[in-house]
Amino acid sequence: MSNHYHLVLRPLVDGEMSRFIGWIGGTHTMRYHAHYHTGGMGHVYQQRYKSFPIQDDEYFFVVCRYVERNALRAGLVKHAEDWRWGSLWRWLQKPEPDPKLLSPWPWPRLPGWIARVNDSLTKQELDAVRLSAQRGVTGRRGVGGVNRTTAQPGIHHAFQRSTTSSFSKGTKG
Repeated sequence: MSNHYHLVLRPLVDGEMSRFIGWIGGTHTMRYHAHYHTGGMGHVYQQRYKSFPIQDDEYFFVVCRYVERNALRAGLVKHAEDWRWGSLWRWLQKPEPDPKLLSPWPWPRLPGWIARVNDSLTKQELDAVRLSAQRGVTGRRGVGGVNRTTAQPGIHHAFQRSTTSSFSKGTKG
C-alpha cells in the first residue's frame, strides 16, 4: 500500500497503545523526511490515526481478513499471501524470518484461513469495518448476528499518508 497501512494491536498495559502509535508515527515521519530530504516541509499523514476496539471474536476475524487482504483488494497482488509486507505472507514463512514481528493471535486462525482471506468480505462485513473506522467503535451486535464479547482482543488502527503535501512527490496518491 503506497498511501496507508493497518495494524491490529493488542496492548498489554493501559496507555501503551497511544505511546506506541506516537512512536511509530514520529519515527516514520522522521525517516520519510530524511529519505526524501524534505525536513520541515509539512505533514506525512493527512489526519490523525483512526482506531477502534475489537470486542467480538467473530469481528476480530473480519477485521484481520480486511487487513490481510488489503493489497489484494487494491489490485497489487493476485493472492493476499503474495504481499511481502503483510502479516499473512510473513505468517506463512517457516521458520518466521528475523526479526520476529508477529505476536500470536488471541485465538487460532480459522480453518481454511488463506482461502477465507482471499474471498471478498460480504457487504455487511465491509460496511461494519468501515463504520467502525468512521465512528471509532464496533457495533455491539457483532457481525452476522453473533455477539460473543471477549476481553479486549485488539484494536485496529489505520493510517492514511498525506497525498496533498508537496513532499509526497514520488509516492502514489
